[in-house]
Amino acid sequence: AVDRLTLSDKIDRIVTNRVLGIPIFLVAMWFVFKMTAEVSGSYLDWVDGVIGGPITRWVVAILNLVGLGGTWFESLTVDGVIAGVGGVLVFVPVMLFLYFFLALLEDSGYMARAAFVMDRLMHALGLHGKSFLPMLIGFGCTVPAVYATRTLESEEDRKLTGFLAPMMSCGARLPVYAIFAAAFFPDNAGQFIFGLYLLGIVLAIVSGMVLKRTLFKDKPPSPFVMELPPYRLPTLKGILIHMWERTSVFVRKAATIIMAVSVILWFLMNIPWGVENPGDSLFGKASAAIAPILAPAGFGDWQAAGALVTGFVAKEVVVGTMSQIYVGEAEEEEAEEPTTFFQDLGEIVVGFVEATVDTVKATISLIPGVDLMGEGEEEEEEDTALVQALQESFTPLQAVAFNVFVLLYVPCMVAVAAQRHEYGNKWTLFNAVYLTALGWVVSTLIFQVGRLMGF
Repeated sequence: AVDRLTLSDKIDRIVTNRVLGIPIFLVAMWFVFKMTAEVSGSYLDWVDGVIGGPITRWVVAILNLVGLGGTWFESLTVDGVIAGVGGVLVFVPVMLFLYFFLALLEDSGYMARAAFVMDRLMHALGLHGKSFLPMLIGFGCTVPAVYATRTLESEEDRKLTGFLAPMMSCGARLPVYAIFAAAFFPDNAGQFIFGLYLLGIVLAIVSGMVLKRTLFKDKPPSPFVMELPPYRLPTLKGILIHMWERTSVFVRKAATIIMAVSVILWFLMNIPWGVENPGDSLFGKASAAIAPILAPAGFGDWQAAGALVTGFVAKEVVVGTMSQIYVGEAEEEEAEEPTTFFQDLGEIVVGFVEATVDTVKATISLIPGVDLMGEGEEEEEEDTALVQALQESFTPLQAVAFNVFVLLYVPCMVAVAAQRHEYGNKWTLFNAVYLTALGWVVSTLIFQVGRLMGF
């Protein structure tokens, strides 16, 4: 009797095909970033408007009520905490949509097929498909990716996989990519972000091949057996749980680590006390000492250097720091018409409804031949203050080089601590130095070659 192929078997013949498997995976990931960039923009602008408008006005009103208006504490609260934490919270819609689309792929059973498909490619690195799972987790966060290497049988597999996992761009880097994409590549934001993720994968493959032929040349090949789960229709409850679990981590970091860094950064930018030019502050001077090292890569000013230094605490802090530095430098007090509490509430509700309508239109307009965002209806959107500041401080080429460095340089301190716990001091230090050096070399090559080509 001839065994009948199930629908799952028929789909697997396509998505796990030796020729089509990897291209299908790349198209799926491109779709995720394309959709995330296209449908999250309106909500991003809404959150930015709420934080910069009603919330800031309410905080200032409360401070005035208790007699702290116009004092250093108001500056700390508005220019420090709200600018730093708010600059990161703006990207909550981006994270929600990213994790929504990733949850669709995971809960459907496709991501297990992706690991199976990548087995052949992993063998080129001396690894196997099982090593791809921790690296896949690295797209969310490097810390659980490092701990996920415990499931691998050999110490060599664990060390090599943990070495390459930070090159899988974590979700914390996404706000950096998103703000630069909005500033310099608004019409191709999805492609720009996808390109960075793809570059990380390519450089991880190249690095793995080099390590296989040097430090791991005597490593025996690892066998790989994997049972593929059946395809299933994702449930709304399961997707919402995934979205909440992952995005809540992002929000908790904003309420704790990023708030603490924002407060410390505000003090460092105001020492000596009362300094008017942030470049003359303790933070500005320290950042300026590092800046010349980054000059060949195109971002040799103290502002960019300072943002990268604070990014070691958490990669989201890069955006918060930039918001404090660039917007704080550029912002001038503008006379605003006083508003009532209920007017502010109305502004929030109306803004949310408009963002929802725009998101629905943008989503439907992705269907070929459908255009609900026609030129006649399209409104000129006002860029956020940080976007405007970045456009004045970077060129598109510098923006690309900067984001490549953010993609590659040493991961956050929590990830480094996890690596130290799993692999020891020497391997962790080697990984940190290698990643930072690789980031500098690649971003410098991009900037210098781009300049020679006239970009």
